[in-house]
Amino acid sequence: MGKALIIGAGGVAGVVVHKCCQNSEVFEEICIASRTVSKCDALKAKLDGGKTKITTAQVDANNVSELIALIEKVKPDIVINVALPYQDLTIMDACLATKVDYVDTANYEPEDTAKFEYKWQWAYRDRFKEAGITALLGSGFDPGVTSVFSAYAQKHYFDEIHSIDILDANAGDHGYAFATNFNPEINIREVTANGSYFENGKFIETEPMSIKSVYDFPQIGEKDIYLLHHEEMESLALNIKGIKKIRFWMTFGQSYLTHLKVLENVGMTSIEPIEFEGKQIVPLQFLKAVLPDPASLGPRTKGKTNIGCIFQGVKDGKPRTYYVYNVCDHQECYKEVGSQAISYTTGVPAMIGASMVMTGKWKRPGVFNIEEFDPDPFMDALNKFGLPWHESFAPALID
Repeated sequence: MGKALIIGAGGVAGVVVHKCCQNSEVFEEICIASRTVSKCDALKAKLDGGKTKITTAQVDANNVSELIALIEKVKPDIVINVALPYQDLTIMDACLATKVDYVDTANYEPEDTAKFEYKWQWAYRDRFKEAGITALLGSGFDPGVTSVFSAYAQKHYFDEIHSIDILDANAGDHGYAFATNFNPEINIREVTANGSYFENGKFIETEPMSIKSVYDFPQIGEKDIYLLHHEEMESLALNIKGIKKIRFWMTFGQSYLTHLKVLENVGMTSIEPIEFEGKQIVPLQFLKAVLPDPASLGPRTKGKTNIGCIFQGVKDGKPRTYYVYNVCDHQECYKEVGSQAISYTTGVPAMIGASMVMTGKWKRPGVFNIEEFDPDPFMDALNKFGLPWHESFAPALID
C-alpha cells in the first residue's frame, strides 16, 4: 500500500515499528528516524527480513529544514510522530512544506511551559486543508482510543451523551521504588500540573491531585484514582453532542505520590533552569537522566492496565449508562513486542490511526481530532491488533 516515516525511537516507537510490520499489507515500507540513529538501527535489526522493508535515518526533530530534507529523500505517504510533544509543530511544519499526511499521539506543549492544549495545532487547520493533507491528532490511547470510544458510544448507543469519565488504571509493578511508565519529563510535568474538569460549558481548574476517588476496575480491582487535566477533554467538549461534564482519572500508588512530593519539595521537578558547576541545567531533565528508562521496564513489569470510559446520557428518551474499556497485560506485551503495556497501548493506536489515513478510511484535508472520524473501522482494528475491548451497560459510577 505505501510507506511511513516514523520519527522517534523510544518505547512507543518500538511498538509502532512492530505493529507496522504486522500490518505489512498497508505498511510495505517504513523508515525509522531519530536523533540517535543507533536506536533506529537496533529496531531495524530486530524486525528486518519480513515483508515490510525497513530503513533508518538520523534527524533532529527540532530542525524543520532537516525534517523537510528527510521527508523529500524518503518520500513517505505519512509521517508518524512518536517523538516528544515539544516537536509536534516542527514536524507539522515539515509535513506542510512537503504535503505529507501527519499523525501524532499527544498534543503540543512548549518546552519552557508546563501547559498542553490544542490551540497551537488547531491553528494549522486552514493550512493543512489548503495543502490537501490530513493531520490526525492524538492517536494514542488517552488521547486516542478513549476518543474513539466516545465516538463509538455516540454513534451506536446514545442520542446525547451528558457525562464522560475517562479512567486510566495501571496496576503494573516494576519493582523500583520510583520510576515512570513513559517519558519521565512528560509524565511528571503532567501529574504536577493543576487538574481540571469540564462542566456546563467551561473548564474548572483544581489543585494538583486534590480530588480523589476509589474505583473497582474489572480484572484489576479497587484502586485510588485522582482527577487530572488531560487533553482529550478539550476536543471532546466540542465534538460530543449534549456533553455537560467530562472528567479524567488516573491511578497512583501512595509510594509514587510520596516520592513525587519529596522531589517536588526539593525542586527536582522544576522546569526553570538553574546554574550548576558553571552550566545551565533544568532540574526535571536531570531527574529524567537518573531515573530508569521507561523502555527498560518491560522485562520486569508485571500486572495489567485498564483504560476506558464511562458514559451517561439518553437514548430514545431513556437514561443509559455504558462502559467500554481495554485490559492489557504487561508481560504479554513484553512477550509480543518487548515493551511494557504503557508503550503498547500508545503504539498500537498510532499504527492504526496511520493505517486509517493511508487506506483512505479517514483521509480528509485539514487538522482533526480522532473522534471526528467514523469509529467503527478503528474499533475493529483494536481487536485485530492486540487491544480488544469490553463493554458493560451497568457499571459502577464515580461519585
